[in-house]
Amino acid sequence: MIKTNDLILRTATTLIAFILFAFSIYLFFAGHNKPGGGFIGGLMTSTAIVLMYMAYGMKAVSKIIPINFRVVIPVGLLIAVATGVGSFLFGQPFLSQTFAYFQLPILGKTELATALLFDLGVYLTVIGVTMTIILTIAQDHGDEELS
Repeated sequence: MIKTNDLILRTATTLIAFILFAFSIYLFFAGHNKPGGGFIGGLMTSTAIVLMYMAYGMKAVSKIIPINFRVVIPVGLLIAVATGVGSFLFGQPFLSQTFAYFQLPILGKTELATALLFDLGVYLTVIGVTMTIILTIAQDHGDEELS
């Protein structure tokens, strides 16, 4: 059983989890032009969430992140598949990418691509699967702080 009253772990977790979340968002948005994307971004986010579970316990994190990770899996898969199938509507092969430029308030002229939607589906699926596996293992081992 993990002890959740470690002040040093909780303090470090606050900073480290923020850095992991920020870096996962960067990897997510850089993914369709550079290495990264939904898969590694999802793993980084899952790492941050697991670290929070270890430091604060399930009850505290469940209040902050009230998500059923088993529901996140089909939502992510649906987004990824819908993005791929959506190209059929325009007479293109499965998972064909298109992009356009938009003027966004703070960012200015920005390129947005359909690959971003596919990456979002992968991102959600990876988070859902990873967290479901980790929480199920913790539950099977009787770690009440994580499960």
